[in-house]
Amino acid sequence: MTKELSYKIAIVGGGTGGITTAAQLLRQNKGLRGEIVVIDPSDKHYYQPLWTLVGGGEVKKEVTERDEASVIPDGAEWLKEAVSEFYPDDNYLMTAEGSKVKYDYLVVAAGIQLDWDKVKGLKETLGKNGVCSNYSYDTAESTWENIRNFKGGTAIFTAPNTPIKCGGAPQKIMYLAEDYFRKAGVRSKSKVVFASGGTIIFGVKKYADTLSKIVQERNIATEFKHNLVEIDGPKQEAVFEHLDTKERVTMKFNMIHVTPPMSAPNFIKNSPLADSAGWVDVDKYTLKHLRYDNVYGIGDCTNLPTSRTGAAIRKQAPVVVENLLGAMRNKPSDKQYHGYTSCPLITGYGKLVLAEFDYDNNPQETFPFNQAKERFSMYLLKKEMLPVIYWDGMLKGLM
Repeated sequence: MTKELSYKIAIVGGGTGGITTAAQLLRQNKGLRGEIVVIDPSDKHYYQPLWTLVGGGEVKKEVTERDEASVIPDGAEWLKEAVSEFYPDDNYLMTAEGSKVKYDYLVVAAGIQLDWDKVKGLKETLGKNGVCSNYSYDTAESTWENIRNFKGGTAIFTAPNTPIKCGGAPQKIMYLAEDYFRKAGVRSKSKVVFASGGTIIFGVKKYADTLSKIVQERNIATEFKHNLVEIDGPKQEAVFEHLDTKERVTMKFNMIHVTPPMSAPNFIKNSPLADSAGWVDVDKYTLKHLRYDNVYGIGDCTNLPTSRTGAAIRKQAPVVVENLLGAMRNKPSDKQYHGYTSCPLITGYGKLVLAEFDYDNNPQETFPFNQAKERFSMYLLKKEMLPVIYWDGMLKGLM
């Protein structure tokens, strides 16, 4: 039997975007207590930016995990179910468990889907045969095991040709691994390869110049337009497809760190909310849906043309909140998001380049110094300060 529920605001997704938005809404309008539902089936909430440092042996994975119940804002209800279908013409959605949730306003904050199956053989060998990935809580520690036990040979670090969360992350673990190989005395008998489905090292020239110099100085081989399509774990072979020629190239490895292909969650791809590529179709400035006036999107599941990061969500959430509250009061807001995002690019142990930029790939830097330079202070910001800002600031609606 269908369970019917009704709320003023339904928020799909209990990750960074959903929780931050719910918390800010409740701080700005106490009258919304009991009127907001967060819909998410997950038991746990993760601070994923630290998984790079888990993979590099700097942080224990347990510090990145908390119970989802602990981050649901006071005043919001939590429906621990998975959304399956949207009916935006009639202002309701359905869950896989059979609940019908009616709403006046909808915020879609469903994150991004990791498509492990898109690389043939990957799921079967992940965590074994030298194959690892920081993109899962369960496998991040295997990256550190591989780096720590590496005795030489070929270490490959991949990036897919799809949008991914934190575009710089596939490189960060590579720089940490290369640094560790030097410290362990095995770098001279090692080949480090960055095999990317992208066309360049980084999209913003100021930071790309620094990264290109680092890659050159540290003798890291780059293979652009090489998209990973298959892994044979027992043979330790990775098959890449060249994006221009479609030629298949097989590389032997002793260790490979895989960043899986990603896409919009299936229940969004198959819905009226999606654009032709499957992402939530929003205005890039107001974050309001292009066809449904009472629907907003935030974070990785949207088609916003910027890097998918928690820092981007920190700037997007106030825009969604102000515009939604303005619509509720029939006083439209003109608040806009201009594509700000940040990518703290770890370039080794104790070294970090803090990339901050907008839609036009213009630097939008916070600090009064050249952030394209490697700095220990920025490494400490990443490791020690940003997690505190996340748990105690963003998720509580304070920033």
